[in-house]
Amino acid sequence: MFGRRKDHQIEEEESASSSEPQKSKAITTPSEQERKKDPQSDVFADVSSVPVSPKRRDHSYYVTKTFIFNALVDAIDLAQLAKLDLASAQDEIRDIVNEIIIARNLTMSIAEQEALLEDISNDVLGYGPLQPLLMRDDIADIMINNFETAFIEVNGKVKEAGIFFRDNAQLMSICQRIVSQVGRRVDEASPICDARLSDGSRVNVIVPPLSIDGPVLTIRKFRKDKLTLNDLVKFKSITPEAAEILSIIGRVRCNVLISGGTGSGKTTLLNCLTGSIDLDERIITCEDSAELQLQQPHVVRLETRPANLEGEGEIVMRDLIRNCLRMRPDRIIVGEVRGPEAFDLLQAMNTGHDGSMGTLHSNSPREAISRLESMITMGGFSLPSKTIREMIVSSIDVVIQASRLRDGSRKVTHITEIVGLQGEVITTQDLIVFEIEGEDSKGRLEGKHKSTGIARPVFWDRARYFGEEKRLANALDLAEDKKI
Repeated sequence: MFGRRKDHQIEEEESASSSEPQKSKAITTPSEQERKKDPQSDVFADVSSVPVSPKRRDHSYYVTKTFIFNALVDAIDLAQLAKLDLASAQDEIRDIVNEIIIARNLTMSIAEQEALLEDISNDVLGYGPLQPLLMRDDIADIMINNFETAFIEVNGKVKEAGIFFRDNAQLMSICQRIVSQVGRRVDEASPICDARLSDGSRVNVIVPPLSIDGPVLTIRKFRKDKLTLNDLVKFKSITPEAAEILSIIGRVRCNVLISGGTGSGKTTLLNCLTGSIDLDERIITCEDSAELQLQQPHVVRLETRPANLEGEGEIVMRDLIRNCLRMRPDRIIVGEVRGPEAFDLLQAMNTGHDGSMGTLHSNSPREAISRLESMITMGGFSLPSKTIREMIVSSIDVVIQASRLRDGSRKVTHITEIVGLQGEVITTQDLIVFEIEGEDSKGRLEGKHKSTGIARPVFWDRARYFGEEKRLANALDLAEDKKI
């Protein structure tokens, strides 16, 4: 079969191994007394005790799995296997593992064999025990604390993942495999690493000596299908009327800052908001790790780069933003503003790149403005506070606040305009505010998105320029006291 060594090679290996005096059979099962004396003594373990449920595997399971895995690697052409699609590669591995089990006279039930086949297939083609979690679309976060402690977030709630690694060495190997695919590394010399998976899911790894109990892996998963504002309405994160207002904000090229805490859905909201951008606009994204999943055809994706082993070659966010100004962008989108690049983004927004967007961590629109000012100050720019605030007012049009509530749900809680500057104070006005009214019998929070009654927002003239003033007026009228 394609990608496989000849069958007689397995038979010859079986004959050679059976000729050794200490291995009269392909697998030997020691007695219970011998196992109790020295649980590490069995060369090939009794696989009859291989658990099928997601419980901690015992030593015998990993000994048997390692033996079969090594035999598989010897019996298969990995270069040819890589050319197959996933289903064909899985079938190929299944056939060869079955032959190895028969050739070695291993005795196991069908359920045990299926569990072993799945584990080995995940090791060869995926990320080992992590692979089943990555295949699920209902998981928002995967948190691996060490080889035997893992948690996931589902529907806003954290619970045990029910997966285990053989040891910290296997977990470390998987971490290195993930980060190496995007040209990064993680080891004792570089113990912290941000990376991403092929679907854009965000990955953070921190390893010893910084993490005491072994490698720590955190993955913020993104859905396989690209979400839209209509999907947020279905998830009850926002009302249809508020989603219509956000669609108009994206369409009429308002400069937008999306604010929120960790895990509040800022990147998801940014992805959804970009769905309103015209297809003929040139969009350039700048990110620490490429996570955005834009739906337009004319997108250029840029990503920062850490320093090499010699401490050279680092490319930071400021470098990307400054360079993309020379790339004729219609819009610049920054995945996350967290430092002095805030100054460069404001400069870009204020010099003809309307419709630019970015996210940052904060708990309210007012706090987002203060944090923006603080980041510019920390960047070493010796500008008066009033000058920085004038720059913010002239650059940012709308701040959208995303929040993760205590019941685990994610809501858009504020759509706020930046109005102007009175003295040295930036003035804002809320267009839509989410108000919590209580909770139901299941502990889910109930509330409504409430319009503040502003009929003509500051970006009204911009909406009229793009022919969207009637749609905006209608959405604001219908947004009164909409329960969600």
